[in-house]
Amino acid sequence: MINDPVLINEWHVVGRAADLAEGQLMPARVLGEDVVVWRLNGQVLAWQDLCIHRGTRLSLGQVEGETLICPYHGWSYNSEGRCVHIPAHPGQTPPEKARVKVYQATERYGAIWVSLGQPQPNLPPFPEWDDPTYHSVVSGPHPYRAHAPRAIENFLDMAHLPFVHAGYLGEPEHAEVNDYEVQVGPDGIVAEDIRMWQPDPDGTGIGATVSYTFRVLRPLMAYFGKEKYAAVLAVTPVDDAYSIGWMFPCVQGRDEAPDADILAFQKLIIDQDVPIVESQRPELLPLDLQAELHLRSDRTAIAYRKWLKELGVTFGVA
Repeated sequence: MINDPVLINEWHVVGRAADLAEGQLMPARVLGEDVVVWRLNGQVLAWQDLCIHRGTRLSLGQVEGETLICPYHGWSYNSEGRCVHIPAHPGQTPPEKARVKVYQATERYGAIWVSLGQPQPNLPPFPEWDDPTYHSVVSGPHPYRAHAPRAIENFLDMAHLPFVHAGYLGEPEHAEVNDYEVQVGPDGIVAEDIRMWQPDPDGTGIGATVSYTFRVLRPLMAYFGKEKYAAVLAVTPVDDAYSIGWMFPCVQGRDEAPDADILAFQKLIIDQDVPIVESQRPELLPLDLQAELHLRSDRTAIAYRKWLKELGVTFGVA
């Protein structure tokens, strides 16, 4: 496990909730730790993906009744992670230490979230997701060969829209970013009224200037909202310089839009971002503000770097 006490105690997305059926096993990896996720009686469980006996991946096994069966020697683990049956010694009560490491898991915003430590009990609020006037979907997985803080900072960067996403979210001829203020408080970072001209902000084909609000909700979870559209990006740190992004777009007034269309557009935008993020050097996000040149259009990124340093995040940063 990667030793970052801040991120160990955070929630991280491991998959779509709809993709985990009752009795199904879902392997995942978070902060260098292999995890097996499964659903029992509707509840999501998350364990270290390791049989205590000979180190086999439990995700290769199967669920029988209310137990998970190791594929190697058939050891049976109950929902609390305790071994309750050893086929080679059927008359023996399994020793007390025959337990798997149990992690916390929850379902929210159409996804399964896992924490390797002691997270806050509730994920940050995302009002648009719970608003029935919005059409909400889960987009991902989106892999990055990069550290998660780089991906989050890219999400917060307005000045790249006219160039990386020209024709979709901006145009080089309209690249100016207005002056704006950033506030840092107990719930994270807020940057409001960041304006950008976009060629087709509402699907009418008419260009207009759009006002964005950005919020950094957790170290690896950020939000933006504009008229009739909002999205959250959560980036899961998988391994050193490898992350998986999950986007949660919410569109208002587009109930007729198929999920496939929303997901295709989201994938197009992220696929444009990924090579940029993967190319950035240094690979670790510099928290020393003297390491790179900053302008007033970078205020949200500057606040993000300062906040990560204050929180004590050590993974993916320098």
